[in-house]
Amino acid sequence: MMASETFIDVMILGAGGAGYPAAFRLAAAGLQVVLVDPLGNLGGDCLAQGCVPSKAVREAALARASAGKFELFGLHGTQPEADWVGVLRHKDRVQALRYAQHREEIAAANFRFLAGSGRILDERRVEVSTVDGDVLRYNARYLIIATGSRAHRLALPGAELAVTSHDFFRLHADLPFPTRLVTIGGGYIGLETASMLQSLGAEAHVLEAASQVLPGADTGIASFLHARLAERVTLVTGAEVTRISREPGGTRRVHYKVGGEERSIVADCVLMATGRDPVLPDGIEAIGLPGSGPIAVDSRLRTALPHVYAPGDVNGRSMLFHSALCQSWIAAGDILAAARPTERMNFLAVPYTVFTDPEVAWVGLSEAQAARDGICAAAALYDYRHDARAQIYAETNGFIKLVFATATGRLIGAQVAGFDAAHLIAPLALAVHARATAAQLRTMAFPHPMLSEGINKAARAFRA
Repeated sequence: MMASETFIDVMILGAGGAGYPAAFRLAAAGLQVVLVDPLGNLGGDCLAQGCVPSKAVREAALARASAGKFELFGLHGTQPEADWVGVLRHKDRVQALRYAQHREEIAAANFRFLAGSGRILDERRVEVSTVDGDVLRYNARYLIIATGSRAHRLALPGAELAVTSHDFFRLHADLPFPTRLVTIGGGYIGLETASMLQSLGAEAHVLEAASQVLPGADTGIASFLHARLAERVTLVTGAEVTRISREPGGTRRVHYKVGGEERSIVADCVLMATGRDPVLPDGIEAIGLPGSGPIAVDSRLRTALPHVYAPGDVNGRSMLFHSALCQSWIAAGDILAAARPTERMNFLAVPYTVFTDPEVAWVGLSEAQAARDGICAAAALYDYRHDARAQIYAETNGFIKLVFATATGRLIGAQVAGFDAAHLIAPLALAVHARATAAQLRTMAFPHPMLSEGINKAARAFRA
């Protein structure tokens, strides 16, 4: 049935990380907010098929791999067998728990939540089609487009024979365990999946078209991770995948070229991990925004229309869930500030983490990026070989690198490679965001024996 048009303050399309923080903040301030999402719950793809379920599987892989250190710690026993169905049940339990928590949050919220999809009619009006068959129209003072992204598929023959991260990590996933995995793409999704599945018993191969894994990342980080993963995963860079074919018995063959040489490899599962594409709402062209590709935004997350915001993956600037959360909060703050903004998104301070085994992470500028931007910079290094925690865990292959602007001594970037990298990058991201200096970091007391001690030790080694 068609309802009459309802006037509201804010319409938010998408209840993932880029949408729901804004909904809660704006509604708490007394604004009339409608939040729309096709999944019917909060969390977006991160919870449905990305960060949370993939890390649940990853922790199972790490737990099994830790048995390789039993003898080091004076422990004896066999390595546990991997029960793939049991691992997926654990993942499902985590997802179900978080969905239940989100349902409680929605019930307690003072905004309207609709399970469905929205179509933009013009600069103020949005039509919502709910899963119950209702069609509702809203006239909103502000519009937040937070519709996220989807896995990208290469346009090549046989692409339909590959799966994506959705098939591995969605709720109630039933994909059989791949004993021979070929991953197309050596970015963080491809490397993380290959790393965790190899730890669970798979034979893993990664094909990356660029000259290094983690294209665009600092070469030191990429080289470190390549060397460590190559000990158990086959990594091929400069690989141009040309097609995927079906083999007898249901296996797949991935055909690719390296330096003009034709090669192929057989797998029982091919993962397409070639990035993500923004998902834009229907009708977006009606307000003069492009119908494909990322939406251009400023540091306040405003589009070319000052009352329309586009936080998160749809703007392509930092396609990470934790970045989307922050962008959503800032977009809401800008609406509440009524043209007197006090908050801006600092994209340079967004940390990047790769949850392989071992981990790598970075934030801000590398030395090479600083040089390209005309910034005179110098780096200070802390080697894991000298760290007590790394020695306890026999994880002494790693480093913390801090990049300082020589003129000011301000921290402008950091890279961490090895054990606990994903934890260590958080205080370093805060330091970049807060424009902390080497002098300040030198006098910080970090807990012992923890790898974070390396932050102030590296800062003490910096010489302008």
